[in-house]
Amino acid sequence: MTRNHPQPSRRTVLGGAVAALAVAAGAGTAQAAPGTGWPTEFPLPDGWLPEGITTGSRPYAYMGSRADGAIYRTDLRTGRGGVLHEGAAGLASIGLKLDHDGLLYVAGGAGGTARIVDARTGELLTTYQLTRDAAPFINDVVLHEDRAWFTDSRAAVLHGVPRGRRGEVRALPLTGEWVQAPAGTNSANGLVATPDGRGLIVVNAGQLYTVDLRTGHATKVTLSGATDVAGGDGLVRLGRSLYVVQNRLNKITVWDLDRQATTATLTRTVTDPRFDVPTTAARYGDRLYLVNARFTSPQTPQTTFSAVAVSL
Repeated sequence: MTRNHPQPSRRTVLGGAVAALAVAAGAGTAQAAPGTGWPTEFPLPDGWLPEGITTGSRPYAYMGSRADGAIYRTDLRTGRGGVLHEGAAGLASIGLKLDHDGLLYVAGGAGGTARIVDARTGELLTTYQLTRDAAPFINDVVLHEDRAWFTDSRAAVLHGVPRGRRGEVRALPLTGEWVQAPAGTNSANGLVATPDGRGLIVVNAGQLYTVDLRTGHATKVTLSGATDVAGGDGLVRLGRSLYVVQNRLNKITVWDLDRQATTATLTRTVTDPRFDVPTTAARYGDRLYLVNARFTSPQTPQTTFSAVAVSL
C-alpha cells in the first residue's frame, strides 16, 4: 500500500504534538473543494485503533482512538498530523462530531460517557456519564438542533447531550418497530438527521430505522435494491443521498431517500482496494474520508492504520 509520507510511530507522534496543534479549528457546511494534489490516503500512528472521523469547514480531519481516547488531527492538504488531545488508560474515543463553535463531541464507548473537547486546544471541557449500565457502548454521535445525540449499541436508548457546556442530558428510549440485538452484541450504531429534519435515521443490525425525537418511536425504513445494510456502521447524509459504511464488507452503499426517509433505494456501491474494514466517514468538499479500523487484523501497538478518501 503506497503512503504519502512515512508512517509515524505512536511514540514519535505523542511527543509534544499537542502544543503544535493549538490553533484555530472551525466547523460548518462551507467547504472548499480539495485540491488535486491533496493526498487520498494518510497514516495514523501505529496502534491507534481508530473508529471515528469528523471534519468541519476547515481542511482538517479529527480521528479518535479506541486504545486510550486520544484524538488525532490531520491536515487534509498534506496528510500530516499530530495528537490534539492526549489519551489516558481506560478511555476510548469512538464516534465524534465537530460543531460550528469548535467543540468536539466524543462517544466514550464502554466507559458510558460523552465528552466535549475544544478542537482548538485539545482541552477536555466536559464529561457526561450517560449510563451506569454494566456493559454500555456509546458508539456514535450526530449534531441535530440543540443536542448531540449519541447511540448506545448495547441498549435501546438514545442520549441527547446539550450542545454547549451546560444543560441536562435527555435519555430517549427506543420503541415501536425497534429490534434490539441479543445481549452482548451491537445494535444502534451510526446516525444522521432525516432529510426533513424531524427525526433521526439510525442503523441497527443491518437495518435502517427512523426515530421520532419526541417519542422515541422507531420505524423500519423500507429498502429497495438490497434486503439489508449488513455491517452498517457510520452514516453520512447529503441531501437525500445516504452513504452507509458497511465495515467488514469493505464497501459504501449509497441510497436515495424520500423526504421522510420512509424508503431508501440503492443507487450505487463504492468499493476501493484500500478499504480495510472502514467504520465511519466524514465529508470534506467532494470527498468522503474514512478510517480503516482493520478489525480483522491484529489490534496491537505495532499495527499500522490509515485513513483514505474516495470521491462522492
